[in-house]
This record gives sequence, structure tokens and C-alpha cells, in this order.
Amino acid sequence: MVYRRPPSRFGLNSLSVKLSLLISAICLIAGVCAAALMLKSEEKQLVFEEHEVLKSSTDLLVKQFNEKVNTKVNIAEQANSVVVEQLFSKQQSINLSNNAKLQFNSDGTIRSASADGMSAAYLAQKNYTPFYKQLINDSESLWRIIAPTLIHDFFNFYLITKDNFIRISPPNWALNAPANFNFTTGTTYNAVQKNINPTQEPKWSKVYYDKVWNKWVISLLVPIYVENEFLGVTGNDIALNTLISQLPVGDKEKHLLVFDSKGQLLAHPDVSQNLLANYGSKGKTLNTQDFVNDELQAIINEARAMHLSEYANSFEQNDEEHIINIRKIDELDWYIGVYKKRSSTLSALQDLKLKFFGLFIMYAVLVALLLHQALYQLVLRRLHTLVYAVTNFGKGNLQIEFPPENKDEIGTLNGSFRDMTVEIRKLIDGLTQRITEKEIAEKAANRLSKAVAFSGTGVVITNENFIIEYVNPKMLEMTGYPESHFNRTPLLSIIATEMAILVDDIDIDLRSRNYWRGDTLIQGLDKQPIWVSLSVSPIRDESGKITSYVASAQDISFVKESQRKMEQLAYFDTLTGLANRTFFRMQLRKSMALAERGHYAFALFYFDLDEFKRINDTLGHDAGDQLLVEVANRLKKRLRAEDTIARLGGDEFAVLLSGIESQEHATDVANTIQKTLNVPIKLSSNEVIISASIGITMAPYDSLEEDQLLKHADLAMYEAKAKGRNTFHFYSQELDAAANERLFIENELRQALREKQFVIYYQPQVDSRNQQVMGYEALLRWFHPTEGLISPTKFIPIAEATGLIVELGEWVLQESCDFAVRLKEQGRENNISINLSARQFKDASLVPMLSKMIIKSGVSAKRLHLELTESMLMGNVEAAITQLHELKALGVSISIDDFGTGYSSLSYLKRFPVDILKIDRSFVRDIPEDTNDMEITAAIIAMAQKLNINVVAEGVETIEQVQFLQNNNCFVVQGYYFSAPIPEREFPSLFEKLNNIQRIENLNKNAG
Repeated sequence: MVYRRPPSRFGLNSLSVKLSLLISAICLIAGVCAAALMLKSEEKQLVFEEHEVLKSSTDLLVKQFNEKVNTKVNIAEQANSVVVEQLFSKQQSINLSNNAKLQFNSDGTIRSASADGMSAAYLAQKNYTPFYKQLINDSESLWRIIAPTLIHDFFNFYLITKDNFIRISPPNWALNAPANFNFTTGTTYNAVQKNINPTQEPKWSKVYYDKVWNKWVISLLVPIYVENEFLGVTGNDIALNTLISQLPVGDKEKHLLVFDSKGQLLAHPDVSQNLLANYGSKGKTLNTQDFVNDELQAIINEARAMHLSEYANSFEQNDEEHIINIRKIDELDWYIGVYKKRSSTLSALQDLKLKFFGLFIMYAVLVALLLHQALYQLVLRRLHTLVYAVTNFGKGNLQIEFPPENKDEIGTLNGSFRDMTVEIRKLIDGLTQRITEKEIAEKAANRLSKAVAFSGTGVVITNENFIIEYVNPKMLEMTGYPESHFNRTPLLSIIATEMAILVDDIDIDLRSRNYWRGDTLIQGLDKQPIWVSLSVSPIRDESGKITSYVASAQDISFVKESQRKMEQLAYFDTLTGLANRTFFRMQLRKSMALAERGHYAFALFYFDLDEFKRINDTLGHDAGDQLLVEVANRLKKRLRAEDTIARLGGDEFAVLLSGIESQEHATDVANTIQKTLNVPIKLSSNEVIISASIGITMAPYDSLEEDQLLKHADLAMYEAKAKGRNTFHFYSQELDAAANERLFIENELRQALREKQFVIYYQPQVDSRNQQVMGYEALLRWFHPTEGLISPTKFIPIAEATGLIVELGEWVLQESCDFAVRLKEQGRENNISINLSARQFKDASLVPMLSKMIIKSGVSAKRLHLELTESMLMGNVEAAITQLHELKALGVSISIDDFGTGYSSLSYLKRFPVDILKIDRSFVRDIPEDTNDMEITAAIIAMAQKLNINVVAEGVETIEQVQFLQNNNCFVVQGYYFSAPIPEREFPSLFEKLNNIQRIENLNKNAG
């Protein structure tokens, strides 16, 4: 095709106008930039000069303020010198004699108010000495002279000594200070002492809120030294607002900012005295970071961190730039800043900016007109030709020729368009190829569609709004529904109603994360819901936009059934079908979590079956298992479905009762359980009655900790057992205290054995006819190094339970043998009665151990009387008789202690090789008031005499009891009438007391 020149209609058109406007804009921008640079330079100069002016005014302000601060310091030092000279030096220049009125208060303080109301003094009574009496008198007179002058410069003036004495004017603080207030513990007071302030200079405190005066103040303290000894301080307080008023900035455009090195805000244009007072009354300080903006706070932080004496910067506040100059006042540890708006400095530049911009706009328009003519001739005509060629190419004339390519930018553009036509032809070829590839892809998609249709997994496809559009045959087979049932229904409608609680969570996940995966139930037509592993995933197009969702459901019913059986084995007792310990702890944690939220209460029952071991041992383990199953069935029938019933092991059961908020309700349930269990149970051919000891604890009232709650229930159960079984007991803090005491004693017992904290006391057994000592009973006493005397009733049962009683009993036997030998050496040989515990008596090593002890110590075996209780002998009578005979073979005597309180019978007593019966103190105590006790005691004495057994009466405390026993032929007595248990070192006073009793009785006989 032959190239033709385009028509002349491409003359001055929109392109040339646009270029002209573009060039004008460029010129305008260039001009504006030049003007801006010049104005920016001028602006920097003005700001610099304003910083210098602000610095000068701040320097003058700080200088004047420093002079006023130094004046305050000079006045305080002069007042300090007067106080030291008049009150603490030996030479006083003024006669200060005075007779102050002292008030000695019941709170332990001395307070004195001057008659003229000018000052008052305060001193603790424990520090009152003649020196302070004189100081109170002298200081009152001195304050009457100097205080009126000083409170013109300060709002108070005071003296504080190292003994916590204070004299202050005005008097309010001394009259109102608490009795236990210590003036000398303050950080500022300690800061003026020699170890911290060796130069003995005055010290300013930090600003604090004085609750007596209800104002923010700062204190100036001057130390008092006499002969290089620190005696106290004189102090002056200045109100913060008074001191700040000494900082007038003198210009309404300037603003004052004051803060200290800790970041406390002391002054700001927007901080009122009411705001400061409000913070102080609440014990809070107003910090800069709570009040100023972030930019100003950053400047404050930098000034504090760098500890600079001078600092300048700028910041933005209320959308306006400000400049600031900060100076540090070292004496007060303050930072004083003066700032002003930057716009007030730059207002003179505004008119100049308007003039510059007008000139530059005129210049830009002129340049644009000149450039337009030049550009049209050199550029625009050639561009019009190129546009004509491109337009024809765009209309489908793909063979059109473009202008020739020259060695300038437009020529390069012509060449680029020519190259573009080549690329477009290639693109058309490529489109043809893609159409072929699309046909291949459609065939592949058809194969995938068939794969989904014949898949062994249920598949559901939805649109982007989760509305079902396709369901494969497997899903129809799994659910039994026709395809119409699913068509255009929501995806989540396939989930069974049993899992309704999950629907909202699944919906949230799908809409927030676009996918969900988990196990759930889907609804079936004519059968139970089906467990499936459901997975929902998005399908995206090439741009990444979600166009649909695919859900796949794999039948896992068999897996879930297997899991159910495993959970049954893991969480439930195989014998009773009740929850096991693991499941019970899980439910307890859930209940505790609900209780912590404050809207849920429950009761925990912890119990075991009374006498279950006896039934198990006598009727066999099969009968025991049958009994446990029956108990479980009864509990399940009587308790609610929402209650958790668990078998923890053996015959131990636990019940979680939800919604139980009162002990009365729990009591009703406990009574119900007791009545249910008390109904006779048929075990094969035997009928038994079972009972339970129940411990009850209430949550959240007793505890909000799982292990603590279980411990409480356990303690309550053991308390129920101690009360006699077949009952229940609620947890109380006293049980904790008792358990802690038992634990303490158990831990300390071993230490006591190692450190020999035990002592043997001896109580004499006296013949009441002649006051002769017939023997001693060895009684163990424990003197703890911190707890003092610990009663045997507390530590003996614990020693018995832990097995320590064997070691402890061996030590008592050895000490008693050594005591008997010492008596023999002193010519006072006598019998020693030693108590044996049940654990000792049943110990197979008792006889050989005692035999070795007798031989080694050299004690006469007949002097040893071993005391046993009736209950110790009645467990296994034949074994007890054998053990008694073996002990008797050693030559020792056997005593039955606390006779009459156990379960023995005369037939057994006749078989026991017993030498002595000890009548229990419970029968002797109420003689002669209780005739029943008198008859029982007389019967025991008569029975013993018939059996040729000696008798000893315990707990004898009165002469009437002694006379009754003598009248019934019981002469050997033991009790406080003759002596309490005493250590061996007090025996001389014992014998003296017995001799006195004998002399008195002889006198009475002779007088009769």
C-alpha cells in the first residue's frame, strides 16, 4: 500500500491544547517550586530567630526563678542557724524559759499547743525525757518569735528531731498526726543525713500532696548538726501554686510547662488547681504521659533521658506547630519549658507568598504560548500522521503501513507500532491453539464428573452462598433421601438435629475461613443419623474468587462405634457400669469451671461402705462384687440423671450433685442415700445390711481448686467414720486445721526422736494407809522447741498410725528400765508401770527386745509392770493370751489399764494372766456424788479380790474418794490427791509432801 499524507483536519486540535496546558502547568510548578524554596529559606531563618528570642526569654525567666529559689534557701538556712543556736547549743543568746502545757494522751502521744495558737508539738510518750521536756518549752517560745516572719515566705515552718519530735507552725499537723506516725521515715528526711548528704546542704523534696492542708507542696529541709552529730532537720513547706506563680512568662502567646525528672506534671496551661487537687486527694500524681500528646511527650522523655540543662525542639498540638525551649532547675530537679505557636512567627510571610505566586503564574502562561508554536511544528504534525495509521489498523486494516522510523523519539514510536502489528498477528494464532486446548479440557472435566458421580464418598456441590446444586448417588444412598430433597437447600441442612449445637460454629468457620473439617452426624430418612467425616472446601476461578463449595462425607459409623466401646472401657467401671476415677475427674473439672463463673454450685459426696471388708472376707469376693453392683444400681435409681456417680476403686464412691446450693439440700440427699443403702441386700443365702460414711463438701463455697475440693471431701468422710460410721459430715475449716496439725505432728515426731525432745514424767502409786510409794507410772511428755508441751492425746494416736510408736515405745521402755536401776542405787527400789500401745503389743519383736533390755540394764524384771487396755486384748484373744504368757515368762507383771471401759468379759479375764486391774478414772471421778459409779467401783474391787488380782484406782483427787476406796479395801491409789506426774528431779518435794500428809493423818488419829 502507498503511503498517503493524512488530511489537514489534524490541525490545532485537542492534543495541542493539552500539550500547551501541560507545558503551562510544568512552568507553573517550576515557578512555584523556586518560590517555595526561597520562602522556605526565609521561614527557617525566622524560626531560628524566634528560637533565639524564646531561649533568651526562658533564660531570663529561669534566672529570676533561681534567684527566688536561692532566697528561699537562704531564709531557711538562717532560720536553721537560729534554731540550732537557741535550742541545741550550750550558749543561748535569748532567754526562752517557758512553761508549755503538755497533754499526755491515751494513744501514747504527748501533744502541746501554744497558748497563742501559733504552733504545736508532738512526741511519743516512750521518747519523753527531761531533754525533750525542756525542748518543748524552749521551742514554743522560739516559734512565737520567728514563726510569724517565716510563714510569710513559707506556709509552715517546723523542727523534726531524729527521735520523732516535731514542733510546727501553724499547729494543724502536730495536733492531727496519727499516734503511730513516724516523721523520720520519709525519703527526703533521710536524704539530708550525713551518709547521703555529706556536705550538709539543704535539700528540696519532690512535690507531694499534703492531706492535712489539701494542697500540693514541696518541702525544703535543712539538716541540724551539733559537733558533727545529726540531730534532725528544720523544714519549710511551699505550696506548689505559690512557687509556680514565681514563673510569669509575660506574654499571652507564650505558655508555661513544668515537670520533674520522674515525669510528674506540675504546671500546664490546661491544668487547673482543681484537677491537681482531685488527683492528690486520690493518692495519684498527674503524669505528663497522661495529659500531653505523643509529640510533646517524646520531647519531655528526651529532655529527661539526656539530663540536659537546656533543650529546644518543636512539636504539633491542636493541628498547629509549636516551638519550645526547656531549661532544667537542678536544685528542684524540675524542667521548665516555655512554648508558643510557630504560626505567630510566620504571619509576615503570608503576604509575600501571595505576591510571588501571582508573578510566577503570569510567567508560566507566557512561556506556554511560546512553546506551543515550536512544539506544533516539530512534534504534533508527525504525531497526527501516526494517529491516522493506528486508527485504520484498529478498524481491521492489518496491512496498513506506518510512517518511516527515524532516529528520534517519534520515529522510534512509529517502529514500535509496526512491531505491535506483528505481535497481534501472533496472538490470533495463539487464540486458535487455546480453543483446541479448551476442547481437550472439557473432555477431562467430563471424566472427573463421572468420577464424582461413581465415588464411594458422598459429595455435595453448592454455589458461593452454600445452596446445594449437586448431590452424587453415594450421598443419596447413605441418607436414603431422593435428589429432590437436597435441591436448592442450604448445605448445613444435611446435619442431623442431634448436632444442632455445631451448626452455628460450622457456619462461622465457613464464612470466615471458607473451609471446615470434622466429624458430625448427618440426617437419614428411615434410620439413625450417620456418623461421617465431613470436609467442606472452596472452589476458586482463575482470579481467585470463590465460585462454589464442595463437601465430601465419608461414612465413619464403624469407627465411632469402636471409639464408643473404647471410651466405655476408659471412662466407666466394668463391674458396676458407673463412671470411673478418670471420667469423674473430667466431670469435676467441668463443674469447677462452671462454678468459677459464679452462676453454678454443686455438692461433692465422697463415701465408702462400712464393714465392706468384713463382708468381703466372710462371704467371699463374688458376694462383695454382687454387693457393689447392687449399691451402684440403687444409687442410679435414687439420684438424678444429670448427677455424676462414680466408683473410684474398691468400695469408694463419689457423687457430683449439680445445683446444690445449701447444706440443707445436701443433707436431704445424704439422708436419701443412707436410707437407700440401709435396705437389706440379699447375697446368695445371706442377707446383709450395709451403710456408708459420707463426706460432703460444697462448691464453690469450700474451694475453687479441684485437688483441694477432693481433699476436703476425704477429710469430711474420715470425720464421719470417726463419729461412728453410718452418718455424714460436712467439710469445715476446722477439719483442715486438724489435718494440718496431724501433718505437723507427724513431721515433727521424727525430728523429736532424733533431737530427744521427749521426757518421762512419773506419777506415784501410793498406799493410802501409810503414804508409802508402791510404784510409779511412766508417762511420756513431749516438749517441742517452739510449740511447747504437746499433749499425748494428740501425738500418741499419730505415732500409733505411722508406726513411730514402736520406736518411741522402745525408748520409753529403755528409759523406764534405767529409771528403775537408779531407784535401786538410791535405795528406793520400786515398781515401774509402762503403757504398751496396740502396735507394740502385736509386734513380734516385743518379747526378744524386752528380754535384751532387761539383761542389758540389769533391772529386776518383777519391777516392770506392763499396762494394756481391754480393747488391745479382744481382737484376737488366743494370740493375745499367747503373747501375755511369753511376757510373763520374762518375769514382768501385767496390768489391765482403764478397766471397765472396754469390751472384755469375765470368761476372758479369767484366762488372761493378769496381776493388776487399774480402775478407770471415769468411775472414780464422780465419787461420792454418783452412786452408780460407787457401786461399779465397789464391784470391780470385789471381783478382783475374788480373782486374787491386785487393784489400783486412777484419778483420785479428793480425801472423800480416798476414804471410799479404803472402805472397799482398795488401798493403792494414783492421782492428783497425792501428786501430779512429775520429772525425776522433783522427787524430793514429792517425798516431803507425802510425809506431811502422813503427819497430818497421825495428828488427826491422835486427836481422835
